[in-house]
Amino acid sequence: MRGRANNLIVGLACLLILGMLAEPAVSTASVAPHQLVAVLLTNHSVSSKRDGRPVAVVSARRPITGARTVLPVLSRILDKSGQFWLLVRLPGRATGGTAPPPTGWIRASQTELETTPWHIVVDLQARQVILYENGDAVRRFSAVVGKPSTPTPTGQYFVEEDVTLSKGQPGGPFALATSDRSKVFQEFDGGPGQIAIHGLENVGGTPGTAASHGCVRLANGDITWLAAHVGAGTPITIM
Repeated sequence: MRGRANNLIVGLACLLILGMLAEPAVSTASVAPHQLVAVLLTNHSVSSKRDGRPVAVVSARRPITGARTVLPVLSRILDKSGQFWLLVRLPGRATGGTAPPPTGWIRASQTELETTPWHIVVDLQARQVILYENGDAVRRFSAVVGKPSTPTPTGQYFVEEDVTLSKGQPGGPFALATSDRSKVFQEFDGGPGQIAIHGLENVGGTPGTAASHGCVRLANGDITWLAAHVGAGTPITIM
C-alpha cells in the first residue's frame, strides 16, 4: 500500500524505539535467497530478552502511509510454555544514536509470517543500488549517496514503508522510507533524520555522486521501478 506524505522526505516521521538489543555486524557479502518477515496484526510489546520485561511498543501501522508494519525476522524460538518468540529488526533509532540498528523480541502471536525474495544492497563506494531477487543481482541503479559531511550510515536495515509522493514534493515520485537513521542529524526538518531511497524531484543531484544529506537518490524512472517491485520488510544492506 502506498500513501501520501505531507513533509520533506528527509524529515519522514517515525516511531522512536528505545532500549533494543544491539546485534553484531552482519557480513555484507552474502545475500540470502529469501527473508522471513512478520506482518504485525496488532501493536506488539518488545523485549530485549525472550520472556523479559517489555521495553517498548512497536505499532501495527506505519506513521506515514498507515500500512501494516512488516519486520524482518532474524530468529524464531519456542519457549518452555509453547509460545513462539521472534527476534526482529525494528524501526527507529537505537539508544544513544550511534549504536547498531535496534532489534528485539516479540511474540509470534498476532503476526503473519511471509517471505520476500528481494534484498537491496547500497554500495556507497560504487554509488550504486543493487537489487537482488532470490539471491541473484537482477538490477543495478546509479545513485546519489551521502556527502562526506553527512554520510549514508552503513549497516543492516529494512524498508519501513513505500511512500507515494505527490507531484512537486521533494524526493518524488516515490520514496522507500528505511529503518536507517542519520548519524549526523538527530532531527532534520522536524523529523528524526530518517534515511530514504527516493527520487530526484525538487532535490536534484547527479547519480554517481556523493551529494546528499544521507538519503539515497535515484533517477525518477529507477525509483518508480524499484518501488513497484519491493515493499515493506525488504532487507537493506548499506556498505
